[in-house]
Amino acid sequence: MVGLCERWICEKLRSVAGVVAASIQQQIIRVVSTWPGVSVAPHRFGGVEFRLGRRELGHLHGSRMADLPFPVRVRDELVAAGKAEHHHILPKSGWVTVHIHNAADVDRVIELFRLNYDQPWSTTTIGRKSSVVSRP
Repeated sequence: MVGLCERWICEKLRSVAGVVAASIQQQIIRVVSTWPGVSVAPHRFGGVEFRLGRRELGHLHGSRMADLPFPVRVRDELVAAGKAEHHHILPKSGWVTVHIHNAADVDRVIELFRLNYDQPWSTTTIGRKSSVVSRP
């Protein structure tokens, strides 16, 4: 009887974890997809990608990880501020990886997608050395 109960509890926990994971991805998609000009499509390496025109804002690997491209200078600031890590496969590129551990990480991921969407470092700010990353 104990083995049966343990199996039932494990199955329920896996089921709840799956729902939470799906809702994390859906929360991010729900917010980012509402920004003007943003499209959502399957990503070529799996997951879901967000584009603004032809430019990729980043992509989600399910509800566990987000990858976003930034200029190397911005990537360095994000990593130094603890907001992201070097990309899990291309650590010398401008790409960053953000591991999503739970629902509390959703706002941080959305904030990074918004930073990439707004691009405060773009042509109007080229040459300036000011930080684009706000620190807590």
